[in-house]
Order: sequence, then structure tokens, then C-alpha cells
Amino acid sequence: MKNNFKVILCIESSRASGRDYLRGIAHYAHLHGAWSFYWEPGGFETTRQTLKKLDADGIMLRDVGALKAQALRLGIPAVVLGHRDREVRGLINVVTDSEVIGRMAAEHLLRCGFKHFAYCGLARTTWEQTPWSKRRQQSFCQRLIQAGFPAPPAFVLPPGSDWSKTRRQLADWLVKLPRPLGVMAGNDDCGAQVAEACKLAGLGVPDAVGIVGVDNDEVVCGLADPAMSSVALNFERAGYQAAAALDRLMRRSKKVPNKIRVHATHVVARRSTDIVAVDDPHLVKALTCIRDRAGSPLTVNEIARTAGVSRRALERRFRQQMGGSILKEIRRQRTDRIARLLVETNLPVARIAESLGFADAQHFARYFRAAKKMSPLAFRKTGGGGP
Repeated sequence: MKNNFKVILCIESSRASGRDYLRGIAHYAHLHGAWSFYWEPGGFETTRQTLKKLDADGIMLRDVGALKAQALRLGIPAVVLGHRDREVRGLINVVTDSEVIGRMAAEHLLRCGFKHFAYCGLARTTWEQTPWSKRRQQSFCQRLIQAGFPAPPAFVLPPGSDWSKTRRQLADWLVKLPRPLGVMAGNDDCGAQVAEACKLAGLGVPDAVGIVGVDNDEVVCGLADPAMSSVALNFERAGYQAAAALDRLMRRSKKVPNKIRVHATHVVARRSTDIVAVDDPHLVKALTCIRDRAGSPLTVNEIARTAGVSRRALERRFRQQMGGSILKEIRRQRTDRIARLLVETNLPVARIAESLGFADAQHFARYFRAAKKMSPLAFRKTGGGGP
């Protein structure tokens, strides 16, 4: 069976997501066979040759522009990395897990103490369907409704519009909403527009408006002022899985998935949501203590002493305003810290357990499994996304 496949990559490198996809593809190719690639870094639609002349065995491409139609006419094995359009029937589609993304963003803003919420996404047009934006909005709304809040209002940014005019409209919309306001942006680009609109409206971030984006593109998040929190997605693992699926197609295997999900792993918290948006000063002290000391063992009694109230009184305030117990919040913060270390570092599990103050690796594994329903090693292997 042939191993030296020639693969066309129509994937941009201008964004972190594209580079992570390419990194995952390269990792797979280095481990399995001798692939050669045709790739141009210019962007979604740049190629100096027609795809037919390249005589390739397979293709991986974004679902953008004329190249998609050209690739479909080739009739060769193909994997489509979703960006603008709906899934393409008959091909392997790589899609983001928008339901989990929306829920994760809502939970992050809830933990920050926000009681008012909004969503900012991209509008659907004839040339860009943006199904992911609508799905993220729906999941975000569902989680907030589940928590006892009304469905949040939404603002949709028309792609390719006059940004100066759109920002003014967005600023006028934000000013009319109750504050402090927690805003989920459909992606980091939308989040950057919300941040600029807040400046235009004179709304401080995060004191008046907290913002969480999606993709965790460190350049985009870093350019925002202040730096923007974002839901991290494991594009690299999705790239690896997409390459594995294309390999099976090129080898004419029948065991090929029709869909690959880009899993959300965690929220990378930055200054744009660095706030405890509750009025109770004792609760603020407690929440700040839990957040700041998530890297070490912490008891409920220690938190109560830091907050300056009795344990019983603090428990009551937690349940009334945060919808859960103090211990539940401690466990959540600790588990989130573990998850981030598993996904973002190559530290051995035993080293992570030791650094976070666990007595031994077995206790560490049981603690993590109780929250995530899988072992630390399985979580790392799947990139935080489950089986």
C-alpha cells in the first residue's frame, strides 16, 4: 500500500487556529508514512495553481470560496475544516463543539458573579453562514436560563461592514444594558470589537463589562485592552485526528468518522474578566481567596476566616448568590487548574499532583476523576475533550 501520499493543505497560517491545525497534521505525518505537502501560507483562498494540476492523493481545506467547489470536483479524499458554512455532505467535517463552548463561557461569567449577560456574534449572510455563532449563542442562553436568568440579548456584527459605524451601534447598544454586564463574544474577533465599543462608550472593562471570547488566539487576546479572557480550543489535536481520518480515506478504509470535533478544554482567564461582580464584600473575599489559592489545599474554615464571617453564614451566602456550596467552588477551581496543567504543559502527572499539594498520585487521580469522569492521563490524551 502506498505511503508517500501527496496532500494539498488549503489552511491559513495567519491565525493561531490555522497554525495549530497545521501543527497537528505535521505531527501525524511525521509518525505515519512519508507524506509530501502542497501548501501556501497566504490565506484561505490563495493558490498559484489549479488543484487538478497538483495531482494529489488527498486534500484538507477550509470551507471557503472557490477552492471548496474546485476541491469537490476533484473527487479525491477530502477533509473540510469548518469556518463559514454548514457541514458538507459526503465528506469528513471538522467542527467546533459549539454547545460546550457556549456553556463553558456562561459558567465562567457566572463564576465571576455577573447577574446581567449579553452575547455578541457574527450575522449570517449569503456568503458566510456562521452556524457556529448561532449554536454558541443558543448554548450560552440555555446555560444561563438553567441558572435562573432570562435569555440574554444579542448583537450580531455584519461581516465586512463599516467598522466605525458598527462599533458606534454596538457601543450604543451596550450603554443601554444593565451593569455590571458579562458578555460572551462568538470568537476572539467579536470580543475585540466589544472591547473597542466599550472604549467608545466609556464603559470600563472589566468593572462595567466583562468579556470572554473563543479560540484563545493569544495575539488577538493580547491586543485587546485589557487582555481578553477566552475559551481555549484544541485545534492541534483536531488537526492530528483530521490527518488520521484522511490517511484512512486515502488507504480506502471503511472505518472513517464523518465528523471530528474541536474540543473546548478550559477558559483562559485574563484581565477582561478579572472581577468578582457581587455586592457582598465577604463573598468577594471568599471568591478571591478560592481563586488565588487554587494551586494549594484549602479548607472551608480557612475561607470563612479570610472572609470574616462564620462558616454557616458564608455557606448560606454562597448558596443564595452563587447557586452552590463553598466546597463545590473549591473543587471546581482546583480541577480547572489541574485541567489547564494537563493540557498546556508536558509535566508528568505525578509532578502536577505534587505541585498542587496532593498527598499522592492516587488521591490526585480520584479527585480529578470525580469531576471530569476520566483519569488525568485520559484527559491529557484526548486534549480535554473526552473520547
